[in-house]
Order: sequence, then structure tokens, then C-alpha cells
Amino acid sequence: MTLANEELLTIYRHLHQFPELGLEEFKTHDYLLTIIQQLPQDYLQIKEVDALPTALLVKVSGKSHKRLIGYRTDIDALPVKEKTGLPFSSKIDGKMHACGHDIHMTVALGILSYFASNQPDTDLVFIFQPSEENHSGGMLLYQSGALDEWMPDEIYALHDNPQLPAGAICCLNGTLFAGTCEIHADFNGKSGHAAYPHNANDMVVAASAFVMQTQTVVSRNVDPIEGGVVTLGHLNAGDTGNVIAGHAHIDGTIRSLTQKNNWHMQQRVRAIAQGVALTYGCEVALELHQGGYLPVENDPDITADFISYMESQVDVNFIETKPAMTGEDFGYLISKIPGTMFWLGVDSPYSLHSEKMAPNTDAIVAGVSAITGYLKHRSAQQS
Repeated sequence: MTLANEELLTIYRHLHQFPELGLEEFKTHDYLLTIIQQLPQDYLQIKEVDALPTALLVKVSGKSHKRLIGYRTDIDALPVKEKTGLPFSSKIDGKMHACGHDIHMTVALGILSYFASNQPDTDLVFIFQPSEENHSGGMLLYQSGALDEWMPDEIYALHDNPQLPAGAICCLNGTLFAGTCEIHADFNGKSGHAAYPHNANDMVVAASAFVMQTQTVVSRNVDPIEGGVVTLGHLNAGDTGNVIAGHAHIDGTIRSLTQKNNWHMQQRVRAIAQGVALTYGCEVALELHQGGYLPVENDPDITADFISYMESQVDVNFIETKPAMTGEDFGYLISKIPGTMFWLGVDSPYSLHSEKMAPNTDAIVAGVSAITGYLKHRSAQQS
């Protein structure tokens, strides 16, 4: 039984209405499991993950077992209050599938439904992964050992893109997404009266120096051909205008297309923090957290085959894309398992993570068709 277009649309709308945050996707898990259990079970084996109870693995037994091909979808949503005005808007206040993981899940179910009725030439494993947005669920899943018995020989995943035509498949051979690293910094000095700055130690000044100096990391410490990003998007200090702040807090992000460059940028940010502490006579507690958000570096040989196949299909709109500074925890999985990540165009005027992001659902059927075709092609290959 291959899920019909109307069924896929119903599934998408249900998932969109009931978003759940990372590691809290219990109802999403149960709904996915219900759909999967309604498919023919002759070739399917379902596996729960004790260490990650919202994760779900489904193995499709192939005609041979020469290799295991993985396909991953993320399942979590964002803490965003939806403002799309859609008739199937989120029913959970303050939560929304603003990153399109509802599209990702629906496409994965469509592909799985085909192979549940049409045995592939080799084994497939579908990975429904929690918490891509905030806890690096890909790393947690890998480290849990859940994949040890079903470790893919190669792995694939998509991410929807509202800036690309609906249904377009977009990829490049090389790094698709950046590696990211969170910046959290606390500056501790001494508060005091605004009229007596010499009796205080102003953390607004210290934090401001940190902000300005970190802006030189990319412009003066990174090869301009490689590029990078240091963005400090949140600064909080003080309570009122006539009191010198004795504490300040900053949050931000480092992004780069290579892990080597990311480590280099982290070292420069650490050095700047140490310099600010010395210069302003304060304490700076700096936390740099990368977790599993490594660069998404597509495997050269596998990606070449993927691109060649998509370009050869008359019903696939393939577009070669450029790298993006978007972060994705698939970077961790692809650092352990060779594979390819690609964009699926969903043609929306609003960006990912926007409260008004509304994908064009025509992308679902096009995505299911293109990716099913590729996995059939890849499964039939001898090695």
C-alpha cells in the first residue's frame, strides 16, 4: 500500500497541527507509529529506542542484504507562535513546525509506504530522529547504540527550503551546511551608582568590548575565501539607566563550512574573552557548545551518483545549489556514515523559523517521487 497523495496531505496537516519540542515528541512518535503499523508488514521491522523514547527506527528487508541504506527525518518543532492563518494551524500555543519537519516526516512516510509494498533490492532503514533543533538528536541517537545493529552503510536526508521552487531537488558536492557552535558568556564585575564609575566595574563596557572585538574574528582571522560567521544576537545587562551594571550576559553563534575553521574561530573567541577579562579587571565565564552540529560534508562519490541520477530524470527539477550557513545535526551522522543531504524546495515567501512559514504542499508528492526513485536506483546497484 503506497500512501495516496490525499493521505499524505492529511498526514502533513495532522503533524502540522500538533507540533512538539525536542525530546518531547511523544504524540508525534505515537502518530508516526500508528501510520507505519497500518502499512504492509511483510518487509518491515520496527525498533524502539530505550535511551530516546521518541525515536523510531524502521528496517525494510531487501531481496538481498548486501548493504544497508539509511534515510533520516527529524520530527521536532520550534517554540514559535504560529501566525500563518492556515485552517490547519498549530493547535499547541507557542509551538510550530516553523522549520518544516512536518514536511520531512510526511515525505519519509510516503517513501516508506512504497517500499513496504515493493521490496527493495537491498535493506533500507528509516530513522525518525527527535530533537534536531536543540539537543543534537542525531548525536544522541548515534551514541545511544540504537543504530549498532542497523548501522547504515550510507545515509540520506533532506531539508525543506522556502526559497526554492516547490518540489525542486537541490544539492552540491561538498559542504552543504555549516558547522555551528553556541556562544554563552557571563561578565561579572561590580555594580554601582552612575555618578561614581570609579567605584564600580562596568560590565556594559566590558561586554561591549567583547562584542566589537569578536567582529574581527571573521574579518581578520579567517581566510576570506573560506568565510565564516560570528553573530552575537543577545545581550542583557543592567536594570536601569542610572546604575552601573555589575553583570552582563551574551549569547551568540559561530558558523563555518569546515570543522577546522570552526575550531580556529572558537580559539580566537576564547582569546578575546581572556583579553577582555584582563583589560577590564573582571571575570568572564565563556561557554562554547558545539555538540553534534558539525558541518554537513556530503560524500564525494555518493553525492556524485545522487546528482547524476537527479539530473537524468525528466520529471525532477534539479538545481545545483550553494553552501549555506544553516546548521543541522545531520552533520554529526554524516561525519560517521558517508552520505548526502539535499534541499527540497517548498516555495514560501517566509523563511525557515518564521511564524508565517507555510510550505507549498505540492513539494510533498514531488519529493516522495524523486527520492523513492533514487533509493530504488541506489538499492539496485551492486556496491
